[in-house]
Amino acid sequence: MNNIIDKEWLLKNLNDSHVRIVDCSFSLADSSKGKQEYEKYHIPGASYFDLEKDLSGEVSEHGGRHPLPNIKKFVDKLEQAGIDENKTVISYDHGEGAFAARFLWLLQYLGHEKVYVLDGGLKGWNEGNYPVTSDVPTFNKATFKPKINHDLLASMEEVRTVSGGQDSKTILIDSREERRYLGLEEPIDKKAGRIPGAINKPWFEGLNSGYYKQAEDQKHRFTDINPESEIIVYCGSGVTAAPNYLALKAAGFQKVKLYLGSFSDWISYQENEIE
Repeated sequence: MNNIIDKEWLLKNLNDSHVRIVDCSFSLADSSKGKQEYEKYHIPGASYFDLEKDLSGEVSEHGGRHPLPNIKKFVDKLEQAGIDENKTVISYDHGEGAFAARFLWLLQYLGHEKVYVLDGGLKGWNEGNYPVTSDVPTFNKATFKPKINHDLLASMEEVRTVSGGQDSKTILIDSREERRYLGLEEPIDKKAGRIPGAINKPWFEGLNSGYYKQAEDQKHRFTDINPESEIIVYCGSGVTAAPNYLALKAAGFQKVKLYLGSFSDWISYQENEIE
């Protein structure tokens, strides 16, 4: 699968100076847990990027629970990690897939294509009894020149156009579990339900025990969608939709956007309807 790399490849290239590794471990239940676990041990050479401090901006009235980070600050963090356009970047989490995929999407949004998610994450790495360390690496500061790829990001206005039926060519995919999609429960956001017109493709159905399913299996998940369609994926806050972004790409969909603010942004506008 494109953008997915296995642990054997990473082990073989662990000391390659053109490879950079990013640990995106995080817990939505305890925001300090990911950094604490990184400090205990991580894959050698890995820098740590925090979902809320590095991969998201400050929460405000609009933008959702995990808004787009300040690009200048994010680029500076990348440069401190020795990442430039010539580096191959591997992101991982503890095997959930969503946090590493969020990092990958952000890097692609900045125009960097040589970025991959480690299949199975740290859990899979540990299952192979591969090396870990508590040493925090330092790198010479790189120069990263972002080339924003606007085709990867959907605005609330675009989603509103699709939801309202004015754009019949674009498919809106809700990546949350079915009960949240149906509005039967909502453990996080202030309102329950979905963006009108969205279909449900739970993100976790694209993985099996932390490993991404093969391309043919991903295609099977989306057989009810025309491969030529334009797609906008969303979830609660733009995190768990990222694995669906990867899965859709693997299934052959070329025009896939992420509504980063997702449902938490959608409901911040009183005039937006909920289904």
